[in-house]
Amino acid sequence: MGGFSVGVNGRLAQYLLMATAATIPVSEYLSSSYEVDCDYVDGELLERNVGEWQHGSLQNLLGSLFWIKRREWQVKTSTEQRVQVRVDRYRVPDVCVMRKSDQVDRVVKTPPLICIEVLSPEDRWQRVLERVRDFQAMGVENIWILDPATHDAWIARNDGSQQHVSDALTVPGTPIHIDLSAVWAELDDMQTPQ
Repeated sequence: MGGFSVGVNGRLAQYLLMATAATIPVSEYLSSSYEVDCDYVDGELLERNVGEWQHGSLQNLLGSLFWIKRREWQVKTSTEQRVQVRVDRYRVPDVCVMRKSDQVDRVVKTPPLICIEVLSPEDRWQRVLERVRDFQAMGVENIWILDPATHDAWIARNDGSQQHVSDALTVPGTPIHIDLSAVWAELDDMQTPQ
């Protein structure tokens, strides 16, 4: 796991460098911080693919859109927020959108309104779908997957399918509406030298 560094707790670095998978207690995961936060699945730390310009730019753009519209859409948002999907399983979506009325603490335990995954070139689709299934099992009804490199977006359906979306991402029963052409144009503009 090259390039992965641990803040606070050096013992975790030893776990990560071992050739075989080692389990750590959830209490140690929750009391530690990481340069790039990781998922915790059944006692194992799983590295997330982040740190590239397009990924970070799209994550910031989406988080900012929800922040700007938070009062109108009655939401609160966070990037890279730990979400407890099960007692022994924590996932860290790129963008987590909660209802304004939802209780939030250090770790989100209430199903978010939306979990957004931004793809990196190294992401494998199967690994993304494992994350999606965990969110679905928790009760998250709106899971969006966006690829900044190809300008593709999908909505993960509860039946296990993914619906490609080209016009807008919405949440039924809410005013949430994100025009994808505007998102992709803004992302392109952020990459173009002025």
